[in-house]
Amino acid sequence: MNDTSLRHVTRAHRTVTWLRVLGLLLATGLAACSSGGSGGDSAANAGGTSSADTSTQACGNCGTALMTMSSSSSSSNFLSYIVNIVSLTLTSANGTVVQTVPVTTQVDLAQLVNLSEILSAAQIPAGRYVSAAITLDYSDATIVVNNGTSSGVTIPASEIINGATGNPLVSPNSQVTLTLSLGDNNQLVITPNVVADLALNFNLDASDTISPSTSAPTSVTVNPVLTASLAPDTTRQTRLRGPLVSVNTTAASYVVDVRPFNDFNNTSGQVTVDTSSTTTYSINGTSYTGSAGLTALAGLAAGTLTVTYGSWDLSTQTLTADTVLAGSSVAGMSQTTIEGAVLSISGDTLTLASGLAFRPGFAGMSFLPQVTVTVGSSTSVTEQGQSGTFSTADISVGQQLQVSGTLSTSSGTASLDATSGSALLLPTPLTGTVSAIGTDQVTLNLATLDGRAASSFTFTGTGTSSSTDATAAAYTVAVPSALSTSSLSVGAPASFTGFVAPFGTAPPDFMASTLISYAQASGWLNVGWASPGTTAPFSTLTGSQLAISQATLQSAAVDVVRIAASVTLNPSTLSGGLQLVPDSSATSQTFQAFAIVHRESWNVDNYSSFDDLATALASDLNGTTTALQVTAYGPYDASTGVLSADQLIVVLDD
Repeated sequence: MNDTSLRHVTRAHRTVTWLRVLGLLLATGLAACSSGGSGGDSAANAGGTSSADTSTQACGNCGTALMTMSSSSSSSNFLSYIVNIVSLTLTSANGTVVQTVPVTTQVDLAQLVNLSEILSAAQIPAGRYVSAAITLDYSDATIVVNNGTSSGVTIPASEIINGATGNPLVSPNSQVTLTLSLGDNNQLVITPNVVADLALNFNLDASDTISPSTSAPTSVTVNPVLTASLAPDTTRQTRLRGPLVSVNTTAASYVVDVRPFNDFNNTSGQVTVDTSSTTTYSINGTSYTGSAGLTALAGLAAGTLTVTYGSWDLSTQTLTADTVLAGSSVAGMSQTTIEGAVLSISGDTLTLASGLAFRPGFAGMSFLPQVTVTVGSSTSVTEQGQSGTFSTADISVGQQLQVSGTLSTSSGTASLDATSGSALLLPTPLTGTVSAIGTDQVTLNLATLDGRAASSFTFTGTGTSSSTDATAAAYTVAVPSALSTSSLSVGAPASFTGFVAPFGTAPPDFMASTLISYAQASGWLNVGWASPGTTAPFSTLTGSQLAISQATLQSAAVDVVRIAASVTLNPSTLSGGLQLVPDSSATSQTFQAFAIVHRESWNVDNYSSFDDLATALASDLNGTTTALQVTAYGPYDASTGVLSADQLIVVLDD
């Protein structure tokens, strides 16, 4: 059984419409910032990009589209996935085509699994937009497969394959264009002086087939996957990058020109950010909290680069900053910055895995498999979202880190001298299976830290003594009283986000700030048939049930259900087969998506309900068209083989 193309979204999404394209790689983000609220109003009043060209100018018959992008992965198959977004267009019902990405933009999709990036707050002509198209360029792509080692495997350019043609994605055939039909109930409506939302999510697992396996990869075949929503994803942090425009200390807010990812020269509208008394700041290496930080921000010159990590409020349609970075605290502004996870520590030397490098003045990024970092007493240390004083002693094994200094290479080995630089501790995700639940503490059989296998880390020195060093088999997580552990159970998977305990202080090994339990056993189903596929994937096809028989499951090349990153189930062992049904427990906060992917034409049809999808499938599966893949996400009952689908995608070979 091969589960390399599994997908899994470990969060609930609120969405009016959701579109997941299992044949499309849409790494860009069109997201719009809904109407009303201070954040939305500010974006609506900002200048932006008009139809056909990319100039910033007044547009009397325009509305604002606040665009965001994110990605999803169930199994962290990729340590890095760098591609270029060349173009992203919207087409209206009357045929008007609007360009929403002004210039080629580089993005690492593997870094956006836990974030939603604001791409644009530009204004576009009023109208009803019925489709979107994106062009991606793989000529300078860096795809690094997570094979369980600290450095992963970098796939050669000649082995990054276009799934539609079977040819390598190299120049002059390095670009792919993907088209999305938004559907009758999913169209993006732009109205003058109103902000609209369209959020896109790129599914890394669904988009790529790793051959022959993730443990020994030699090639990646690209059939890109896109999701779309008319509501922003409020369950993950929103990231906003761009130069500072102004600060209003009275209103406790500031305005930023949108300049996503690592673009240094272009602007796509403006967004106003609210702050609070708990907002933390790192400005030119100095930490602040609340009004003191806003005052320091106000003292910066207009044009100073900022990065905001914040929370989106659906009811007020506002972005409130949790953490603000500005000036030299922004990656790559004054020194080379490396971002990665700490594999081991020996004295003042850190070994950093899979470093993403940002260089001053360079509008891009590069991947470094492993970096040796030297820190010292003069290294400035801050912790994202936390106030207080920190030092290099707060850095420990497994911690996700953004460290700046002077980079050098010798014989292919990268070293960073950060003794006069800085280090920013970033929220770090982990997954594992619960082995014990105590008062304010949970013990896990650790599966991953920062998406990397627990076996990649050397925990020597993490404890107060060698006998208390962290171990993957019994990894202890301190859980604050504000996070209830009542939904957890022994033997079930769980996921936490937080910070690794300071080096030499364990136990506990990790300090949690968020918790995701899998009490309902929600997971991703992935069933795939080798080409040419099957003409009859479903034994039952109605508006209330799609059933896949045991024989059809057993004929598949892939059939697996993955829950978190630590539990994998084989549905083909079920004598009664597997049933997909609508999720009757879904609420307005549940992210739902139903789509049919037409692989040969690289088109995706989006539907607003399970029933609508089933009706379309009954027509499309005409006895000659074959199905290549079925993916679904939702609560799964392993005893009955029933998956209550919140998200369902069927890939057809047409």
